[in-house]
Amino acid sequence: MNVLITNDDGIRAPGLRALYQALRERGHDVHVVAPMRQQSGVGHSLTVFEPLRALQFDEADFHGLGIYGTPTDCVKLALSSLLEQRPDIVLSGINLGPNCGPDILYSGTVGAATEACHENLPTMAISDDESEPVDLLEKARHAVRLAETIDFAQFPPRRVINVNYPRGPFASNKGVRVCAQTTAVWKNGYLERRDPRGNRYWWLEGEIPPETINQGSDRDLLTRGYVTVTPLYFDFTDQESLDLLDGMDLAPSK
Repeated sequence: MNVLITNDDGIRAPGLRALYQALRERGHDVHVVAPMRQQSGVGHSLTVFEPLRALQFDEADFHGLGIYGTPTDCVKLALSSLLEQRPDIVLSGINLGPNCGPDILYSGTVGAATEACHENLPTMAISDDESEPVDLLEKARHAVRLAETIDFAQFPPRRVINVNYPRGPFASNKGVRVCAQTTAVWKNGYLERRDPRGNRYWWLEGEIPPETINQGSDRDLLTRGYVTVTPLYFDFTDQESLDLLDGMDLAPSK
């Protein structure tokens, strides 16, 4: 396969490097276009008021292009200007930290995958439920085998396959489960501090309350040690509410 890979942790991130190695081991043609800097939490954002610049990486066992921009910038630029031919698939990750439930709205990993799926390309977003860098090569090898196994032609257009790996060694997982994303949401707060000059600043903190997580959902199964696979699409139209609105008299009153 001709594969484009990107991420939101940056071009030097171990998850992306592991995915690159796993793809090369399988004989795939790999093109890397990834952010130069950490971009977690930027979602589907774009750079619109500054130019995009790039830095070439040519190392003994890695070649890629680092972009001073967002993950979505990377995919847009790659598909429109950088690649000589259209890739067969786009893989985004492997992200350090899970992307379950509400995370998909914030995730640069999923944002990059979404941009690719809008171009009607087979797409996977891949994440790992770890908070610290670990050796991800075995998980990367499994993710590549998944990408080779899934028959993307059977899916409707503009779908992202969202894959999350449980924490711990790959060999310790309980298997692969296809599941829905949780409907639970984050309970957020901000830790307030003062800088040396006495000015206030804040750090975001929070959690998804465990009691709100749907049984059998991605976050539930991931916590229980399963590899979760969830198909996503990005038509945000609420059909039920659309029908309700359609039945209302929306003419402004005089």
